Amino acid sequence: MMVRRPLEVQTFRRLVVKVGSAVLSGPRGRQQQLAIAAQIAALRSEGREVVLVSSGAQAIGMQKLGLTEKPRSMPGKQALAAVGQPTLMYLWEQAFSWYDLKVAQVLLTAEDLGHRHRYLNARQTLETLLEWGIVPIINENDTVMVEEIKFGDNDQLSALIATLVGADLLVLLSDIEALYEADPRTDPQAKPIPYVERVDTRVLRMAGDSPGRVGTGGMKSKLLAAEKAQAAGIPTLLLPGTHPQSIAEALRGEPIGTLFAGGSRRYSGRKLWLYQLPKPQGEVVVDAGAALALRQGGASLLPAGILEVRGQFGVGEAVRCLDEEDNLIGVGLVNYSATELARIRRKKTKDIEAILGYKNTDEAIHRDYFALVSELEGM
Repeated sequence: MMVRRPLEVQTFRRLVVKVGSAVLSGPRGRQQQLAIAAQIAALRSEGREVVLVSSGAQAIGMQKLGLTEKPRSMPGKQALAAVGQPTLMYLWEQAFSWYDLKVAQVLLTAEDLGHRHRYLNARQTLETLLEWGIVPIINENDTVMVEEIKFGDNDQLSALIATLVGADLLVLLSDIEALYEADPRTDPQAKPIPYVERVDTRVLRMAGDSPGRVGTGGMKSKLLAAEKAQAAGIPTLLLPGTHPQSIAEALRGEPIGTLFAGGSRRYSGRKLWLYQLPKPQGEVVVDAGAALALRQGGASLLPAGILEVRGQFGVGEAVRCLDEEDNLIGVGLVNYSATELARIRRKKTKDIEAILGYKNTDEAIHRDYFALVSELEGM
């Protein structure tokens, strides 16, 4: 077990705080929500900026409709979110009003953050809200998401938001108090782990896969979020959201929760974004020559090197690039849609305009918008 290193609290100017559904539901849910608002208000009074990622729409929808179990169908879950989201925001607005803090609702989908232009627009909006002294409250836009391209849970979303806004610290508030050496629900002797230097395979094996009754993310989800944050050099605190002063105590260095170290360096924004994408929208299979050129670095992918196009995607979306054995070479942003690439694959650059009637660029994927898997895995 590693000893927790002290946090350089003075450097934490901007925080992303994620609150899980289990913290906001149940008989103490409202009391815990008010306590979290008080903690965030205290951080604001110290001159820090806070972005809040809040689950709970579906859980509140269940309460309002008198349900004891979530619907299994996607439309049922989306309907629950539609019922619960207005109340969730109302409760947060009331909680922060005690401290004269204004809030803003921001609903995002994986598709929003998977498109570079929309990703940057979201950043500009959040930056403006923070400049205005407003607490942005972010949730996944469950009512319009589709299974294939959803974040999966708000743990993953919070890590992406931490990177998006350049946060100095990610805080995950959960009914799970810390990372344990074993599952404390089945092993009462399991000990909490105060500090994790790096989220690797050994650490991931400590997590179970079972989410809670009202949430979607378990311990594995939180570890994956911490891993994403590490890639951006951002430390993560996993804390009990049921404890009214958990953030303040952790920032004072008291032994509560688990601290995941930030990475030793920050990576280029574009490649970090490619690494953190929830799920690329398609795949292109390339021939041996193109695969070699891409792996050696510095090459763009031309249509002539593409053997096969899989999935549906538009211009500017991210796709996985595979060799003929289906090994992943890297991830890149395409200059042509799936339909267009299917028409110009194996064709020379000079023939693109004759086939399509226009030509966006010579490259299917430009080298400046491509990240090798070796670069991504090193993050």
